[in-house]
Amino acid sequence: MVTYQAILVSFLFALVISAVIIYVITTLFGEKEGLLTALLAAFVGSAIYAIVYYLIGHGLLSAFIAGIVWLLALQTLYKIGWVKSLVIAAIIWIIAGIVGLFLPTIGGPV
Repeated sequence: MVTYQAILVSFLFALVISAVIIYVITTLFGEKEGLLTALLAAFVGSAIYAIVYYLIGHGLLSAFIAGIVWLLALQTLYKIGWVKSLVIAAIIWIIAGIVGLFLPTIGGPV
């Protein structure tokens, strides 16, 4: 049984890992914002996906809508254009997917 404390710790761990990935990728693309902006981007991305999935449900449409809204958030936080935010987001998603293969998840093996 997963407790609320375990869920909170897992969320915070995932948030920090996501923020580090976002920070590294955006720094490689020449962005000067710090780790705090990356942490905010990770939190905003999590919130956007949670809200969209709650309102629309799981599926391709909700993932697409949440992705577009997250691109807008990246544009605002990093003051970049559509193409750069799309490229950065795609690389972030790929790297996060690869990292996710190696890190345990909340409902992972017991």
